[in-house]
Amino acid sequence: MKSEEGEYSIHDLHRDRKAPWFGVRNYQARNYMRDEMHVGDLVIFYHSNGNPSASVGIAKVASTPYPDETQFDTSSHYYYPKATQESPVWMLVDVSFVEIFSTPVSIDEMRKTKTLKDMIMLKKGSRLSVTPLTKKEFNCLERLGSRDQKK
Repeated sequence: MKSEEGEYSIHDLHRDRKAPWFGVRNYQARNYMRDEMHVGDLVIFYHSNGNPSASVGIAKVASTPYPDETQFDTSSHYYYPKATQESPVWMLVDVSFVEIFSTPVSIDEMRKTKTLKDMIMLKKGSRLSVTPLTKKEFNCLERLGSRDQKK
């Protein structure tokens, strides 16, 4: 799950402990959250547009999918006029904090890591804020991010 560090960071999630992952406005990313994420699933938290952009920690899916209320709010940047309370378009899940990596895993390091070569987020043209990972990819990122910690 990607978020710009200046908008909502892993440190914000650490402070808040749990937060709704609102504002996703891509159908494929929405479908991943709605159809493939389950309570208890672990996710990699990625800071996009950072210096450097990097995987920075782990969060956990903390709710079943439910309508993103920002789609109904006319004053919200995420307002979506086609959505209604009876027929919402955009869904979200809550995520809870698990850990901050001791060593962020930069996008450049991810691209150089053989185990991650097929990761959807690294595909040319991929701009989705939510993408699935294989267990092998997740474990690799967790290992790289926790290099200074004894597990």
